[in-house]
Amino acid sequence: MSSCLLPENFATTGPYPRLNRRLRLGVVGGGRIASTQSAAARMTECWDIVAGALSSDPAKAQKRGSNWYIEPNRCYASFEEMAREEAKRTDGIDAVMVTTPNHLHFPAAKAFLDEGVAVLCDKPLTNEVEEAQTLVKQVNTRGAVFAVGYAMSCIPMVRQARELVAAGEIGEVNQIHTEFMQDWMMAEGVLDADHVKWRLDPKQSGPTSCTGDIGTHAAHLGSFVSGLPLTHVRADMHVLGAPKALEDTVFISTRHANEIPGTLLATRYASGNRGGLRFRIFGSQGGLEWDLENADYLKLSKFGQPDQIITRGHGHGVSPTVERLVRAGRGFPEGIMEAWANLYLEFAMAIAAARDGITVDQNWGRHPEVTDGLEGVKFINAAVKSHQQDGSWQKV
Repeated sequence: MSSCLLPENFATTGPYPRLNRRLRLGVVGGGRIASTQSAAARMTECWDIVAGALSSDPAKAQKRGSNWYIEPNRCYASFEEMAREEAKRTDGIDAVMVTTPNHLHFPAAKAFLDEGVAVLCDKPLTNEVEEAQTLVKQVNTRGAVFAVGYAMSCIPMVRQARELVAAGEIGEVNQIHTEFMQDWMMAEGVLDADHVKWRLDPKQSGPTSCTGDIGTHAAHLGSFVSGLPLTHVRADMHVLGAPKALEDTVFISTRHANEIPGTLLATRYASGNRGGLRFRIFGSQGGLEWDLENADYLKLSKFGQPDQIITRGHGHGVSPTVERLVRAGRGFPEGIMEAWANLYLEFAMAIAAARDGITVDQNWGRHPEVTDGLEGVKFINAAVKSHQQDGSWQKV
């Protein structure tokens, strides 16, 4: 069998090709999001989960590993040991997912990059800008493949919206509004759950909770779809529910490149909102609107014309590059699991191209990269500074 991962003479404009073998994936962190991501990775048929550091307790690491069907000798009690030992193996992991609490993102990602292993890290990338910059330098120096878990940008209709903006369908962008409005912190007793406690602990979550967790999704989405980087923020953080060490709500005025104004709202205390991720981007000729809870539909409204509803599926206005991320036929809904699968699919293709020494077209894939992660950390840092300085404008 060829040592190449990609088949010969594959087309970069059509569907993604079948790899010559599945890639070997390791897992650091054994919580709920790790289970979600591993299931999504398996959906792509590109990955086998073969190693894990699922607990710092050796006994728990072995037990959890067995539940994941990982061989005992590849169940590790630390990510440092896992990175070191997997790098020695001829069948070592090709990539690792990092799904730990935030404060461990940097050391875990760095440990695997040091061993030449590709990384997909959850967001926020790190808790400190300097740490994120270190990872960017390391990725650039090594030519490593690195992805960040902004999975919402891998939803087909989000990609379609990005293409419509780039094609000038709404004219020159003049305002960008994003929001992520949830209500799950209203539930009685929720603050006692383990997966919530660390999100409200500054030593683990960093300087923010809501802003760094869901606000970064909204910030990335606004820049990703519009093609305009976020440049300045003016933030006001609140604790609307039970007393907490970190905020559960943030309201932000934003500016993007070219002085384009906008807003970003994020909360976990919006009664009755569940998914709650939305964007509205307006230009000189029209606007685009999208809602996570109706993810298959994208609204295109042009001034003086009837509204258009574009639906996820094959054909009928959906571009070929978007179709590569579509699994079910029109009318059969797809959701967040498929979005995570799309992220792992593009991640796999990027690794395969890098391993084979192939330079592919920029439209081959657009998974969120390490620089997207850095911008997210800069956004958080600027929002915190703004709030601390009574809502002053801060450069991202």
